[in-house]
Amino acid sequence: MAVSLTRAPDLARRRVETALDETGLLCVTLLEGLRRTWDLRQWWGEFIEQCWFLARVTSVPVMLIAVPLGATISLQVGDIARQLGAQSGTGALLVAAMIQQVAPLAAALLVSGVGGSAMTSDMGARNIRDELAAMEVMGINPIHRLVTPRLWAASTVSALLCSVVILAGVLGGYYFNVIQQGVSSGAFFDGATTLLQFSDLLVTLFKAWIFGFVAAAVACYMGMNCDYGPVGVGRAVNKAVVVTSIVVFAVNYVIEMVYLVLVPRKF
Repeated sequence: MAVSLTRAPDLARRRVETALDETGLLCVTLLEGLRRTWDLRQWWGEFIEQCWFLARVTSVPVMLIAVPLGATISLQVGDIARQLGAQSGTGALLVAAMIQQVAPLAAALLVSGVGGSAMTSDMGARNIRDELAAMEVMGINPIHRLVTPRLWAASTVSALLCSVVILAGVLGGYYFNVIQQGVSSGAFFDGATTLLQFSDLLVTLFKAWIFGFVAAAVACYMGMNCDYGPVGVGRAVNKAVVVTSIVVFAVNYVIEMVYLVLVPRKF
């Protein structure tokens, strides 16, 4: 018992050191991937291919998630607003929630869960087949050739999916609030301008863009440093999705806190 109590601080210290080392290597992978962005000829073809792949695998799932999500928010908010006698404000609250918080997070989680898992498995398969080491032997930096296009593809598609989430969520909320609950269309859309300003949309697109970088960087790092064998690739995929979700929510909090300090809400 005494031995286990003695080893406990050392075990916790090693885990903290390992987490800090992995965080540093992840940041190095992200920065190294962005360092050769100017060399478009090296990664433009892979960028187009990755954009098409991500858009193809995420567009339908993101709409299937956004429509019921917007409808759920509309039903819940509409019920509370009806009890308070402010049912016309449902549209304003729905649009504000979709634009400010729901859209960038939903787009990032879809890119991470669908596209990021594919990136991790692809990089992991290349790693266990020693393709990455072979590229280094030939004088080709695998980060510049493989990670850079995936970073920009994930960020671009994430920003585009953000707009799709907003549109699908508002349409779902419009159906249940206007058609099902009887709120007029004018009241539904008129209230949105009272809670939003143009900077909110810009910050939302910026957050989705940053979240795309985070998802791709984590996915590529986990795949390039996975254990050998199918089990190692599977664990890397699972770890990439979990870590991306944690980092995305943390980064969202930081960006939102800074934005609220710099740009006060309009009343």
